[in-house]
Amino acid sequence: MDSLLWNEIQEQPDVIRRLVAEEGGPIRRLGAELRRKPFRFIFLAARGTSDNAARYGQYLFGAVNRLPVALAAPSLFSVYRKPPNIDSALVIGISQSGESPDIVGVLEEAQRQGAPTVAITNQADSPLARAAAHVLLLGAGEERSVAATKTYTSQLAALAMLSMALEDRPADDALAPVVSWMEAALKTEPEARAAAERIADSDRAVVIGRGYQYCTAFEISLKIKELAGVEAEPYSSADFQHGPKAMAEGGMPAVFITVGPMFRGETASLADAVRGQGARVVLIGDMETGAQSGDSKIPLALGEPEWLTPIAAVIPGQLLAFHLARARGLDPDQPRHIRKVTRTS
Repeated sequence: MDSLLWNEIQEQPDVIRRLVAEEGGPIRRLGAELRRKPFRFIFLAARGTSDNAARYGQYLFGAVNRLPVALAAPSLFSVYRKPPNIDSALVIGISQSGESPDIVGVLEEAQRQGAPTVAITNQADSPLARAAAHVLLLGAGEERSVAATKTYTSQLAALAMLSMALEDRPADDALAPVVSWMEAALKTEPEARAAAERIADSDRAVVIGRGYQYCTAFEISLKIKELAGVEAEPYSSADFQHGPKAMAEGGMPAVFITVGPMFRGETASLADAVRGQGARVVLIGDMETGAQSGDSKIPLALGEPEWLTPIAAVIPGQLLAFHLARARGLDPDQPRHIRKVTRTS
């Protein structure tokens, strides 16, 4: 297909395969070094798509490593100049370009406080890489499209590999199923295109996921906003019931990420409720329960462990956003009003 973005979506299994093969050894050595320097919690700094990767890290390091995890408020460092005490944290900066001054500033302050620092980036010579004591390179190749796809999934995989390294477990074994999951996810394109065409007339939508798919809801929402110009708001299924459910009516699309068994019953119940309010339901994932004949279905059945599934679960949402942009007469390679590298202070 004649699209930079579509081609980069297709590259993702190969990117993850290469990341695991090339960075597995360095990440194991990094894990060994970090285990020798005790820290009490993890502090993640990111913006945009990378911030959604940080949301994944919040669940990952909490559940797998049993560590408290905090997301940075970079303005405390760059604008208010009142940085919190993070000397007992492992501080991780996540940025595909490594260019944003506010994220660089968090790592520079962490270095001043004596905290161990890791940069996760696609650019070895970036300011973020220079600010960190350790660099975890994504090796995703040049990402030419404005919307991030392959750098996002490689950030998730890098975080998963780091989590394994902190537990002294081999990441290549743990991540073995991921590439095949991603290849299966790419095969959902016909269903993603059909769903996009059904909801292309709407200027508003909600995207709902919970647990490990909370980050997936945020990332799919972001892609729909930036590519298709649709006001798509992300929610956990729990938060959505605390008020926002009231707006799901009048044909508004409600996109549910239903990968994994943990919240299957809750998702089915909530989808049924918004159908009753007049929303149009799009289901991405497991269709064992809750699907009805009028829904748009993008089937994706992934296995265990659940904590790895976000690396593949986002791909149908990327394809949905891509085809939604085209169905609305927009160029997904040239989103309006944004550029590839965003620098915030």
